[in-house]
Amino acid sequence: MTEHSTRTVFFISDGTGITAETLGHSLLAQFPDMRFKQVRLPFVDSIEKARDCATRIREAGRSDGTRPIVFNSLVGPELVAGLRNADALFLDLFERFIEPLEQELGQRSTHTVGRFHGIADSLDYKNRIEAINFALAHDDGVSHAELDVSDVILVGVSRSGKTPTSLYLAMQFGVKAANYPLIPEDFERSKLPTELHKHRRKLFGLTISAERLSQIRQERRPDSVYASLDNCHYEIDAAKRLMERERIPWLDSTARSIEEIATKIMQDVHLNKRGY
Repeated sequence: MTEHSTRTVFFISDGTGITAETLGHSLLAQFPDMRFKQVRLPFVDSIEKARDCATRIREAGRSDGTRPIVFNSLVGPELVAGLRNADALFLDLFERFIEPLEQELGQRSTHTVGRFHGIADSLDYKNRIEAINFALAHDDGVSHAELDVSDVILVGVSRSGKTPTSLYLAMQFGVKAANYPLIPEDFERSKLPTELHKHRRKLFGLTISAERLSQIRQERRPDSVYASLDNCHYEIDAAKRLMERERIPWLDSTARSIEEIATKIMQDVHLNKRGY
């Protein structure tokens, strides 16, 4: 296998596959010179589906000329057995963690497939849905209602990452995040919008490099003043001055993943909520 050949990586789960994919991505990121073709196979909850996965793994191995890598979070032993009828590097997440836990706790695991599929009935799930609805209803300053029940209010220039961060906070942590754009009128007045003054302790700012902002805005409004590099420099500099004057903590989102941004916000705003 040459340095630049592509290797197929499978993320297989009896659920959404997000757990396997998240850990897998973290591990694969340690090999930046490798090329990976990534395939997620969720909801593998029967022997037939496990065997179909094994067939796809074998086909990928033949196509690539090397055995695939499989991140597997299947719980049922019979499903794992059906999957392993293929030549691959299998990294079984449950197998690696369940046995040490069984030994430490002195108790056998249930090995139940889809143990958390009933989460839709839980209070955590309902809180998360409420947070998502809140983020959508309070996106881009659309509504000022119920800002008093928000956990955090993100501010920053248009297209600096406020909306995706708000939704990620809602989906991953159940955080009620509103977001509010800082616009040229705010910079001319040199003050925050009136609606935000009484919620200052909840404010957190996002900024971004002018070059990246211009690139993003060009996709939305090509060759406009809004997207010009000069205007982006002006808005970002003015927003930073305003946030510093108002003592609003802020973060540069340019080179950070949405996971990093959200985690930093959770830490700085002291939001003690667990992820899902």
